[in-house]
Formats: sequence, structure tokens, C-alpha cells
Amino acid sequence: MNKFVNRNKETERIGRALSSDKPVLIVVYGRRRCGKSTLMRRLLTEKDVYFAADLREPSLQIEALAKSIDPIVTGFSAVTYPDWESLFLNLNNTIKSKTTVCLDEFPYLVKNSPELPSVLQKIVDDRTHRNFNIILCGSSQQMMHSMTLDSTSPLYGRSDEVLRVNPMHVAYLKEYLDVSDEDAIAEFGVWGGVPRYWEIRKSLTSLEEAIKYQLINPDGILYEEPSRLFLDEMRTSMQASSVLSLIGGGSHRISEIGGRIGKPATQLSRILSVLINLGYVKRELPFEESLKSTKKSLYKIADPFMHFYYTFVLANKSMLEYGLTDQVWDKIAERFNQYISFIWEDICLQAVPYLSIGNTSFGAASKWWGNGFDGTPMEIDIAAESVDKKTLLIGEVKWTDRVRINEISNQLITKSSNIPFLKNRKIINILFLKKAIRNVPDNIRIITPTDVLIALRKK
Repeated sequence: MNKFVNRNKETERIGRALSSDKPVLIVVYGRRRCGKSTLMRRLLTEKDVYFAADLREPSLQIEALAKSIDPIVTGFSAVTYPDWESLFLNLNNTIKSKTTVCLDEFPYLVKNSPELPSVLQKIVDDRTHRNFNIILCGSSQQMMHSMTLDSTSPLYGRSDEVLRVNPMHVAYLKEYLDVSDEDAIAEFGVWGGVPRYWEIRKSLTSLEEAIKYQLINPDGILYEEPSRLFLDEMRTSMQASSVLSLIGGGSHRISEIGGRIGKPATQLSRILSVLINLGYVKRELPFEESLKSTKKSLYKIADPFMHFYYTFVLANKSMLEYGLTDQVWDKIAERFNQYISFIWEDICLQAVPYLSIGNTSFGAASKWWGNGFDGTPMEIDIAAESVDKKTLLIGEVKWTDRVRINEISNQLITKSSNIPFLKNRKIINILFLKKAIRNVPDNIRIITPTDVLIALRKK
């Protein structure tokens, strides 16, 4: 049996809302396979109604929901309901005690019954659902947002709780797979924070076997996964897939992406904005710079699964279609540690505000790139300012088993002395390493995967 990990905050918020004396409307949305349905089923009791919608005609959906209500209202489906409103009104009039009705994949219902949000608005506004709570759940993030949170939506402003269920952190993947801290980082670089992918991985004995069998095999469950995800959000996945493949291949500036696609950068703003909102892409700015102050922004793939897919799977799809799985795996294995170093860097950036570094607490961290005091170009992997604004954290990230500690320590100190944004602040130099190491210089601190995973549990 698969373990259920984390989701404590989501469970607490939804549970608190459902414990209210008055009827409530709760909206839950998030990327497919992130565990929304599992979360709902764990929260609901045998006295509640869970209904998973599909794309059948409205009359069939109404009939199916009525049958789902039968266990709490005997004979409820014996009545023929001409529309959604009549069903909900009869439910309110016939149930004897407070219950909750969860409509999962709500966008499927609205696709064939566009009047449904207005029906629910009337029920909520007239308090004609005084005997039942309503939970609307869906994987189409854009549709859920437009149907419940957009100011033009009938349901706008009527939700008592709105919850976005996001992918989970690497610390919970370690717990789920019961692996070492280092292995958790490597696993996270492939599967990301999506619980369903974790289940698929856990069904096989090793990371290599899981990748070969389920991800780079044309018959694998996850071989076409990005296309299925995009179907939830957009009419065609072609442009989104093209943009992600270019970013995964090393094109990080919008001008580079536009040049490769053959479109001006201005025509890419919308698709990039969509991909950012969905959590697939992130826009990086140098430390302490803003969109107004710099044009140096870079676009990176934010989701580890998508990052792996567009770095290794799509790039080798022709070989994979010919059944050359082992040959593609050899290419992946050759570059795998280098690839995980990018994932490790992202994880470290996320962990900085939650790390215990003496008595100093830091805010959000980011990379920095530009010219140093001496005019030479350089990059800082991690930079962050302390909460009291008196200290800078300057970090170098490495993912390797062999570390020349004196060499990389000297490089980090040299970079720290050359940063143009010091502004009389004290510097703490940190190396984020794959393994703990001995004989570390006194002016250098070491952060390992163990430290990072402990920190991220505070997030």
C-alpha cells in the first residue's frame, strides 16, 4: 500500500472550513496527478458525496451524480432530474444531516453544462444549500481560476476557501521512497514533486529501471505525459512543447527562443506567462535586480519532471521510437550528474530562507550574474540578504563526489571579494556540497543534502 505523506496544511485548511456551522464553498485546484482526488477522498466521510466527472452528456452526468448520492439518501436516483438546479434543490430538501458534495474534475462538467457556475451561484447566494457544503475540484488550473476566481465569473468572491495543491518538496520524496538524502535529490531530479510519479517510480526496483520502463520507453506510462498535461490547459501543445524543448536545450533568453522558433519575442510573452503560471517555467533575475531595472532575465524550466523530459526524452525521441532505449539510457547516464547539479542548485535556492546559519536568517535567494568590480564577467550560484539586511550569503553549488576543497573555497572567496553589490554588508561564504567534507577552511561553511532536506520541512 502506498504511503500518504505531507498535505498537512491542505488537510488542516479544508478541515477547518468544513467544520464551519454555515455551508461553505471550497475550491481546490492544481496540476494533474498532484494528489487532489486522493486528498479529497481522505477528507470525506461515508456521509459525504464524492463524484468524479467526465465528458459525457449533461443528462448522463446528472444521473451519475444522483446515483452517487443514493448511499446517503436512499432512492435519490429514482427521480429523473431535468437539470442541475433541480438535483441540488432536491438534495437539500431530502438530506437529514450536514454533508459535503465534492465535484471532482469540475471543468469537465462545465464544458458540457456552461450554465452550471450560474446555477451554483444561485444556490450559494440564496443559501439553498444550507444542508450541504460544496467542493469544486479540478486539474485545469486556468479553467478553475477563470470559473471561480476571475471577476467576470458567476462564482467570483463566493468561495470560503481557495486552495492550490502544488507539487511537494524533495524532503517528502525521501520519506516516500525511503532513500538516502543524496538519492532523494537524484530521484527528485527525475520525478519532481508529483505524487503519482512517485507511485510509478516506487513500483520498480531502481531509478534506472523506472526511467527505462516508464519514461523513455514508448509504451511507458509517462512517455507522453507532457502532452496530456497540456491538454488540460490549452487547445494545442505545439508552442508550449517547442518553448520547453528550446529552454531544456539551453536557450534561456527570450530573444534566443524567438530566434529558434522564428517568431519575434513579443509573440512569446503570452505562452511564457501561461507556462510560468502553471509552474512549468520560471523567470530568473539577477540578485537585487527587478524587471524594471534589468533586461538580463533568463527563462528556466521550473518543474524537475519537465526539465528531465525536455532535456533527455524529447531530445532523443527518434532513437526511442526505434526501440533504442539502452542507447538513450547510456546518454542519460553520461550526463546525469551534470543534470542533477542544476536540480541541486534549485533545491538549495529554495532552502536558503529555512536554513539555520548561526543566528542569522536570510530572505529569498537567487543567482547573480554580471561584471565584478574588476570588470570581468562572473556568476554567483546563490546570493541572499539577511533579514536584518546586515549580511550577505554568497554560495557556490557543487554536485560531485570529489571536491578539491581548497581550490573551490579560494574561488568562492575570490568571487565574494569581487561582487559589486556588497554595500558594506558582512559576507558568509557557503559551499553547498553533495557530501560532508573534512578540513574545511574556517571562513567557509558547508551545507549538505541532509541540511537542505531538514530545512525544507519547515517550508
